[in-house]
Amino acid sequence: MAYNTIKITKHSDVIMELEAHETIYPGSLVKLNSDNEVALHTTTGSNVIPVMFVLEDELQGRGIDTPYAAGDMAQVWIPGRGDIVLGILADGQDVSIGDVLESNGAGFLIAHVADVGDSTTGTVQDATIGISLVDLDASADSSGQDMGAGYGINKRIPVLIK
Repeated sequence: MAYNTIKITKHSDVIMELEAHETIYPGSLVKLNSDNEVALHTTTGSNVIPVMFVLEDELQGRGIDTPYAAGDMAQVWIPGRGDIVLGILADGQDVSIGDVLESNGAGFLIAHVADVGDSTTGTVQDATIGISLVDLDASADSSGQDMGAGYGINKRIPVLIK
């Protein structure tokens, strides 16, 4: 099923308007930077507190394929447990329904890799975002809709927030 919105199911509607630090596509996983701007989440498998996704700029009549430019005021959603977001699965990923997802360090999502560290290194407690609600292949030999110019074969994926 094709969706035309980032908020597929919302039980909460916590939305902030923040200046975009860089070009950001709706559906990207983002964080707040030290300049109080929204930027792509940049650390693979690290804590994501709070989980935040950029929404389409529906107030300006823009859809999910129109990015915000640096300096634009971006609509940012903080989904809660049970909300469903249309995120972006990173190139090279092949996930199944129920697979746990985390940040790839560029605003996209990848399959979660369980921590294998010892007790002295500490563990990342809030690295996971949610679970995939579909089987989706974004590997190099997959077919289907991509994100368009500059985004290779990254694909949109519905994610149930944990």
